[in-house]
Amino acid sequence: MSDKKWYVIKTVAGQELKVKDYIEREIQYQNLNDYIGQIVVPMEKVIQTRNGKKYQKEKVHFPGYVMIEAALQGEVPHVIKNISGVISFLSATKGGDPVPMRQSEVNRMLGIADELAVNVDNSYMTQYVIGETVKVIDGPFNGFNGTVEKNIEDKRKLEVMVLIFGRKTPLELNFNQVEKV
Repeated sequence: MSDKKWYVIKTVAGQELKVKDYIEREIQYQNLNDYIGQIVVPMEKVIQTRNGKKYQKEKVHFPGYVMIEAALQGEVPHVIKNISGVISFLSATKGGDPVPMRQSEVNRMLGIADELAVNVDNSYMTQYVIGETVKVIDGPFNGFNGTVEKNIEDKRKLEVMVLIFGRKTPLELNFNQVEKV
C-alpha cells in the first residue's frame, strides 16, 4: 500500500513508548501490517548530572506525541484510538478527521533534512583552531565568548570553554552555534 501518510497521535505524557509497543502488538494481533508503516517516538540524548556524575539519558523529544505512518482505512483509526494511552489523532478540529503531517515535517522528524544538510553544506566545516576565541550565537549561552578546547569533526561539534559565573564550563556546541570573533 503506497497511500500511507504520517499522522500524529496524542498520548498520555510519559506513556509514548508503551503506546508504540501496544500499537505494534495490536497490529500483529489484528493482522493490519499492510495498513501501518513505521511508528516513531522521537528521542533525544540529554546529559544529566546526578551526585556530581554526568550520564547520558534518552528523553522523549515531543512528550505526549507519537508519530505513525498509516493508511487510515476501515477499522484502522478505530483500532488505534482504542489502544490504552492513546487520547486521539491530531486534527484540525476537536474530534475531526486526522490531519497528515507535511512532508517537510516528516523529513525533519526523520532526520532526513539533517542528513542532507550534512552532505551538502560543508561551509560550517570552517576550521576552528584549538585556543581560538569564538562567540556563541545560538542556544542558552547565546552572546557568551569562549575558547575552543576540542574539535569533534565526526560529530560536527566543538568543545568550547566558557566563563560562567566566574567558572570555566565546557560546552559541546554544533559548528553552526558559534562564529569566529
